Amino acid sequence: VEKDYKVTFIELGSVSCIPCREMQPIMKSIEEKYGKEVRVVFHDVMTEIGQLNAVKYGIEAIPTQVFLDAKGKEYYRHIGYFSEGELLRVLKMKGVKQN
Repeated sequence: VEKDYKVTFIELGSVSCIPCREMQPIMKSIEEKYGKEVRVVFHDVMTEIGQLNAVKYGIEAIPTQVFLDAKGKEYYRHIGYFSEGELLRVLKMKGVKQN
């Protein structure tokens, strides 16, 4: 059963990338605090499946964060390390509130 989320937060990076690894605790925090409203997804673009997602989302640099609204339409994109505070501002654009 697919859950209805206000936002899908997709992180495209690699476990071998230092800024990407620095995003991991932030992704975990977002999932813990906002998991009822935000779906958090990580794609390692250095894997075969991850490369397909890199092409799908037109990734030119990592890490890249892609934010999709409830209908699956991209509404925001960021390249590089993204602080939790700035990331929360993007989630709140779509009405996300802390659990």
